Amino acid sequence: MAEEVNSLEELGQVAEGTAPAEVVEAAITREPVRDELGRAYATGKRKDAVARVWIKPGSGKVVVNGKEQNEYFARPVLQMILRQPFTVAGVEDQFDVQATVKGGGLSGQAGAVKHGISKALQLYDPSLRGALKAAGFLTRDSRVVERKKYGKAKARKSFQFSKR
Repeated sequence: MAEEVNSLEELGQVAEGTAPAEVVEAAITREPVRDELGRAYATGKRKDAVARVWIKPGSGKVVVNGKEQNEYFARPVLQMILRQPFTVAGVEDQFDVQATVKGGGLSGQAGAVKHGISKALQLYDPSLRGALKAAGFLTRDSRVVERKKYGKAKARKSFQFSKR
């Protein structure tokens, strides 16, 4: 940004659109982020699972840890979770996905790959960001398992109480 906003009047001009063009243009445009092979990379996380995801234009093939999507995520619900970002963005069967996932269980891994795909899609094509953000796919689900406390059976469950 070439100019700083120092008063409420200047802030009002920026909000109304009467600010200098270079200030508004710098705030709006996003450039695609791709590597030398034309791929977009992003890291997705969910619970204890971490997914490294690369997407590139293709036929819709999804490979997770060297296995096909249907083989790695056998349950239809998990496969549906992986398809959601493409459906919301309206780009079904246009991108190939290569992902490596570590940690957590299958449900957490599916959520991590979904998060990674969403982030990679918005990096590949910034115009898809609005739809993905509105659906909540770019936000990392921060819920994790609560730790077990000393003197408890689990995180919050107590042992059975007996008066005598």
